[in-house]
Amino acid sequence: MRTGIGKVFVMLLLLALPEPATSQGGKVRKQIRKGKIIENRFSAYPSPPAPDYKDMHNWAAHPDKKDPSDEVPKSLSGKVNPPVADVFFIHPTSYTGSSGDLFRWNADVRNEKINKETDNGTIRFQASIFNNHYRVFAPRYRQAHYFSFLTHNLSDKKQALDLAYTDVRKAFQYYLDNHRNGRPFLIAAHSQGTIHAHRILREFVEGKPLQQDFVGAYLPGMPVPADSFTLLMPCKDSTDFGCWTSWRTWRYGYEPTGFAAVCHNPVSWTTDTVQVDKSRHKGAVLRDFKKTRPQLCDARVHNGILWIHRPNFPGSRLIKNPNYHICDYNLFYLDVRENAGLRLQSFLNENTAQKSTITAPK
Repeated sequence: MRTGIGKVFVMLLLLALPEPATSQGGKVRKQIRKGKIIENRFSAYPSPPAPDYKDMHNWAAHPDKKDPSDEVPKSLSGKVNPPVADVFFIHPTSYTGSSGDLFRWNADVRNEKINKETDNGTIRFQASIFNNHYRVFAPRYRQAHYFSFLTHNLSDKKQALDLAYTDVRKAFQYYLDNHRNGRPFLIAAHSQGTIHAHRILREFVEGKPLQQDFVGAYLPGMPVPADSFTLLMPCKDSTDFGCWTSWRTWRYGYEPTGFAAVCHNPVSWTTDTVQVDKSRHKGAVLRDFKKTRPQLCDARVHNGILWIHRPNFPGSRLIKNPNYHICDYNLFYLDVRENAGLRLQSFLNENTAQKSTITAPK
């Protein structure tokens, strides 16, 4: 369990993602020093068995099962439209602790503790954003451990992420072969999921026949440079389609380090540096998942990251960590939800052949 400010941060914002907050990195390092997690080379243990995507249990979200991606905050009850497209959602890291006596690089999809954290966390609080117009597909996969983003063993990190991607790739191919049936589709991900989504877009979408049915991609939580793709461009505005968006959320005043990345403002959906007042913020979702909270966040793009002032809600002044990574979706829940519908509407307006068989969202 987290203690002190770290615990307060998670309890108040929920953000249901036990993943790269700064405090988690310190926790993992302490576990390694104390021998609770022992860093071994990737080859020290056999990898967990690969998931079979014919088995519904290996999908964290799927339209043919009841799962947390079907939920909406109570304030949005009755406002879910029939889905007219699909979203393939790649969840972020929920494997952050020890899988036993020794450190292992990749999660076992049969680990019900990890699955529960994934389902009750990012599937409910991130993947559900898209259920208003999209059928939600989210595979379980042998995700790389959070420590993969801390280790100096870059070869081990690559092997762990490559193994995770083999599952994501397999799941996406299974979705294409068995479920898409020509429907428009969206790619959405966060953090580690964004790394895998980037590869999916490069391998399956960019310059391929699938690109004609591609509504867009949401790629927050990791820096995505402007030249990441040759044919897929960053979105220009809120209605652009066939493009991608990305952002990383930090407290106002934090100065980023590292290479430049594209950052969209998820309130205005542009990349300019104009400060957007919180009066335009459509709504965040916090721990209780009961309602969306509008006018909570202002937002401004600054040097490749998103600046927001600390949101104002009971207890928020106790939050000291300037890294709002785990909040990238939750703080803009309704903003992303409505934008995903706008982009789909633009796509359908442009693609008259599909308009004849698909009812556009309202």
